[in-house]
Amino acid sequence: MRKFIDDLAGAIYDVLKFIIKSICYVLAGMLLVGVPLYLIAFAFSLFN
Repeated sequence: MRKFIDDLAGAIYDVLKFIIKSICYVLAGMLLVGVPLYLIAFAFSLFN
């Protein structure tokens, strides 16, 4: 029974680690792409 609980806890840990890592990659990508695009759009709106 202890081995089953240990395996289950390990599986849950792996899934949560994957989800958190994926969310972090998405947020980092949004920052790396979104901020420069926002600044470019803001610069063009100043000259309009």
